[in-house]
Amino acid sequence: MYFYNSKRSRNLMNSNYVVHSIIFVFLLLGCTNTSSQNEKDYEWLGTWNTSPQLVEPYNMPPEPGLTNNTLRQVLRVSIGGDSLKVRFSNEFSTSPVTIQSAQIAVSKGGSAIDTTTITDLKFAGNNAFTMEPGVVATSDAVSFGLQSRMDVAITIYFGETSPDVTGHPGSRTTSFILPGNNISASEFVGDVKTDHWYVINGIDVKAPKSAGAIAILGNSITDGRGSGVNKQNRWPDILSEQLVKNEATSLVSVLNQGIGGNCVLRECLGPAAIDRFERDVLKQENVRWLIIFEGINDLGQTPDSIVAMQVANDIVAAYDKMIALAHENNILVYGATIMPVGKSFYYAGYKDAARNFVNDWIRNSGKFDAVIDFDKIMRDPNDTICLLPDVHSGDFLHPNEFGYETMGKSIDLKLFETVME
Repeated sequence: MYFYNSKRSRNLMNSNYVVHSIIFVFLLLGCTNTSSQNEKDYEWLGTWNTSPQLVEPYNMPPEPGLTNNTLRQVLRVSIGGDSLKVRFSNEFSTSPVTIQSAQIAVSKGGSAIDTTTITDLKFAGNNAFTMEPGVVATSDAVSFGLQSRMDVAITIYFGETSPDVTGHPGSRTTSFILPGNNISASEFVGDVKTDHWYVINGIDVKAPKSAGAIAILGNSITDGRGSGVNKQNRWPDILSEQLVKNEATSLVSVLNQGIGGNCVLRECLGPAAIDRFERDVLKQENVRWLIIFEGINDLGQTPDSIVAMQVANDIVAAYDKMIALAHENNILVYGATIMPVGKSFYYAGYKDAARNFVNDWIRNSGKFDAVIDFDKIMRDPNDTICLLPDVHSGDFLHPNEFGYETMGKSIDLKLFETVME
């Protein structure tokens, strides 16, 4: 379910028509340097990302830990290409982290990799690199046959690491730790398993200029709580699968910027959405669309109706600010309505009134370029303060696997065919 801001869409289509006409004329005139022209037809695009945060004590790497050991982490990209760069983060740590060597390879499931695809990741030509506290490091570009929706493994042999770790606890994907240097092992034997990501932050791929990325700013529902471990079936994954299968959107990538327990206005788990907006949206490569789907943690933690309505107004103001910043950067912004939480630990009548206030603004303010109405799609028509009985994971708050599939498949792919120039 979606609604267009028709005036803005007409303006975008008109400007897009002019740009494409100019490009067509230029191509007719020809170009004397074919290889140079081909290079200009490509640019870097984010194909996978996870939002970093300070890892909580109970989500820290298990023994034997990371220092002087090998960590293999598996992830699934959205679109492919033949050249990529990998990003690592030490943003929230207070001590340096040394990477002695790092590799990327095609995953064969579990800790197994296709050893014929092992590719070394280097930093300014060096295998080893030390990230100081607060530093984000990107590897040199490497050739790699990356396919759309491919599972890849990033393996890191660490030197000294920080006692406090930057990572992403809500990976819903198993990582593998082995003592010592086992970076090129075809499969880990006797490993320690943990369902968290550490240090890895993103992958950028060289893609045609017609490609573009969707950044999704969200909380645990976007992060995938209630989805299947190692199934890669969060709603952004389902959306990515639909986009790749659709010819008109096959070059659209999805960047999941969800953090479990995250808030819009203040630091809950991870930085507030308004504070991480520049990092997770504006600084990502070639973002053309943004979906904002966040706010229930802000509202759910309010103590009374007065505070709840103040928070609701502040959420709307934050949305408005993010929309303006995105539009300044030629990014279309889609608002996703906040789903009902009746019978959950977050529910109270005054909180639901505040939620409806926010949803009314999302639907009717005209500020968003379109609306994705998850509230309408997922609520029980016979009890509209609650989710449908078969779409939640038992807590009346987080969807289950069927719920995430329902969400991902409900989004009209035409929303991602209009490109902003």
